[in-house]
Amino acid sequence: MTTETDAAIDTPVEAQIGTKAAKKARVRRPWTLQRKLIATVVSITSFILVLVAVATSAILAQVLESQLNENVESAAHRAAVMLSSPALSGKTAEQVLTEQPQLPGYFLALDVPPDDPNAAVMTADGVVALTDAQMQQIRSSLRDQRGQLVVTIDDLGSYRVEALTSGGAVVALVGLSRDDVTATMTRMLTTIALLTVGGLILLAVATAWIIRAGLAPLRAVADTADRVSNLKLDQGDVSITERVPDPQADPRTEVGRVGSALNSLLDHVDESLAARQRNEERMRAFVADASHELRTPLASIRGYSELSLKALGRDHAAATIDTTESSLERIQAQSLRMTSLVEDLLLLARLDEGQELVYGSVDLTRLAIDALGDIRTTGPEHEWVLDVGEEPVTIAGDAGRLQQVITNLLANARTHTPAGTVVTVRVARDGADAVLTVHDDGPGVDPALQGELFERFSRGDRSRARQTGGTGLGLSIARAIVDAHGGSIRVDSVPGDTTFEVRLPARPADTA
Repeated sequence: MTTETDAAIDTPVEAQIGTKAAKKARVRRPWTLQRKLIATVVSITSFILVLVAVATSAILAQVLESQLNENVESAAHRAAVMLSSPALSGKTAEQVLTEQPQLPGYFLALDVPPDDPNAAVMTADGVVALTDAQMQQIRSSLRDQRGQLVVTIDDLGSYRVEALTSGGAVVALVGLSRDDVTATMTRMLTTIALLTVGGLILLAVATAWIIRAGLAPLRAVADTADRVSNLKLDQGDVSITERVPDPQADPRTEVGRVGSALNSLLDHVDESLAARQRNEERMRAFVADASHELRTPLASIRGYSELSLKALGRDHAAATIDTTESSLERIQAQSLRMTSLVEDLLLLARLDEGQELVYGSVDLTRLAIDALGDIRTTGPEHEWVLDVGEEPVTIAGDAGRLQQVITNLLANARTHTPAGTVVTVRVARDGADAVLTVHDDGPGVDPALQGELFERFSRGDRSRARQTGGTGLGLSIARAIVDAHGGSIRVDSVPGDTTFEVRLPARPADTA
């Protein structure tokens, strides 16, 4: 059973464990790319420098030792000649070096093994005779290192020695100090260590600066992405102005390509958002225009229906019949108007879905002749001209829909040009394409309207009076049909010179 005291003890322990875990989580946070690159470069370079230092030191030590051995052998040879002189016979090592001075660091031991051995060392201050303790130390430290004799003497250092023998017995030891070798190696190792540490520090700083400068485009990309992520893009007229600065978006570098790619992506998204906004505005205008076009006939139908009902309640049968007949005629006319509008909208929807086309062999010249013959009847106040070649222009397409294109273009010219205007229809072949043009010398198209001339419900007269045009769907239907055939339609207009050009492939790429 847990007591209150136990609970009081356990709680701080759990809290301490939680605190340690939190600290460990903070300490073990992932390394940044910059830290990883710096650590990797410095580690590899350090390893290489250490290997070079070790190899260089080993080679230099071997060279110095080899030179020392040669010098010791040469000194031993000279000492053998010197000691063979009768003048030096019976003298101690100290007396020999006093009479025959040598370079500092010269070691000489005589009568080895002797009844009374003696040794002396040549120093910069003169000859130093070794004490009995030092002689004892020579006996204990004399050892063979890979075929080389080395002795170590307190306060005097280490010496490389060579034995002189007579009758198989060692009579003398001649050697040179190893201090120069040790000092040279110490200076070299110290220099290598200082240069290595300094070089690594310089390398780390230079690497950090270079990597930081090299990763600047990535930081700019991240900052730009963060700013864009905080923008409100779900509604309204949105424009993304944030871009990665040009110095960090240089496509000639690998990292700069990331910034350049993000800028291209943002440009594409910005254009898509602008297109979305235009589509929304166009859809709102489309709904308003469609509502306007449908409201007028519906209001007429409702008005004439009410008038007919009121007329039926009157007593004058003749007046009732006349009023009812007139109302029914107007209701029928408005119904036909609504039917035409709905059929046009349905046709546009089906063309957008890739439907409504039935391909066959179409004589475009014959379609132009028939359409011009029909329009002359409804527009006798205009002058209609046909310009076609002797050979018919035949293509693969939907004859009914292409007839509708020509009819709409001619109706547009008749409606929006004054009486007496000359309208010319021309059919010709241009390479693999069939070209149909409708030209007039009327007042032309308003430049402000040319950009949206082929949009749905686009009309030059914003009042939408029936005398100045139809529903505004004629040219949009023409463009939809031409697009469905894989062709193009455009307009070039200045006052006195307006040309609508339809270009259709002789055979579409896909007639499925």
